[in-house]
Amino acid sequence: MNAVLVAMSGGVDSSVAAAMLLDEGHEVVGVTMRLWGGESDTGCCSVADVDDARRVAQQLGIDHLVFNFGDDFRAHVVDPYVAAHVIGRTPNPCIECNRHVKFDRLLRRAELLGFDAVATGHHARIVHGRVARGADRAKDQSYVVHMLGRDDLARVRFPVGTLTKDEVRRRASALGLRTATKPDSQDVCFITTGGGRAEFLGRRVPFTPATVVDTDGAVVGGVEALELVTVGQRRGVTDGGGTRRYVTALDRQRATVTVGPLDALLTERVVVDGLRWIDGPVDEEVLVQTSAHGQPQLAVVDGDVVVWRTPQRRVAPGQAVVCYDRSDTFVVAGGTAA
Repeated sequence: MNAVLVAMSGGVDSSVAAAMLLDEGHEVVGVTMRLWGGESDTGCCSVADVDDARRVAQQLGIDHLVFNFGDDFRAHVVDPYVAAHVIGRTPNPCIECNRHVKFDRLLRRAELLGFDAVATGHHARIVHGRVARGADRAKDQSYVVHMLGRDDLARVRFPVGTLTKDEVRRRASALGLRTATKPDSQDVCFITTGGGRAEFLGRRVPFTPATVVDTDGAVVGGVEALELVTVGQRRGVTDGGGTRRYVTALDRQRATVTVGPLDALLTERVVVDGLRWIDGPVDEEVLVQTSAHGQPQLAVVDGDVVVWRTPQRRVAPGQAVVCYDRSDTFVVAGGTAA
């Protein structure tokens, strides 16, 4: 039996994770992290989510704690999110929250309190000390926990990673948990559904109007905020007439957005910042995923460069680049698109 601290976000997955660990005979305590003190009506930062987590803990008969990690969240997630948009990068705040808060700050707090492990409701598995894809491929979250190394994984549990989402909901229903039919969170927790990213960033940084040009340099339009544009974007950067055009490049110094046909986005390689191998570099081809639900593509990794077998769409700078083994099961490396 282990003492396990379960990160309870107020969703069905973490609720069932706590129940499963109880069934296994572990000493279980739930914790909800209070991360965002600003306006929030979605994700895992709302008042309703904290209340749902507390009530599920009551239903399960376990203690429930609340940790205030707001300073850590702002320093490692929110402030970098804003700064990234200013320099033309497309950040993934959920990954940074996992990296710096859930699997760093929370692990350290759990250890200080004498817990043997931290558990979350992520749909991923830990097999032979490595992150593996969850049983439900449609809900797989190995991409967003790719940064976990063997030392971390020795103290982490992903109980629902062996279940499909339907199985998770059936278990929650059988237990009568109030989160059984609660919809999944789809949005960044500190961005409101009403104001969106534009309002959030607009309150914090001045927007830069930019000229939109085609690949030949001809002016084809303009945007009000360069900070809201990302590589690969199609909507909102041209008038929509004629051939579809996509953002192929951002130039902060010249305040220009370059657009072109889909072919102009194709590239043979992507440079990766901070590429880290789990068990040392792999010489053979790997499968590389560049978005949370993207289709992995074959590539070889040469130093800090991923070279695609066939040209792929350019990866927006700031997005995670995660490598899997040829069986598409285990995470073998990960970093961030430069």
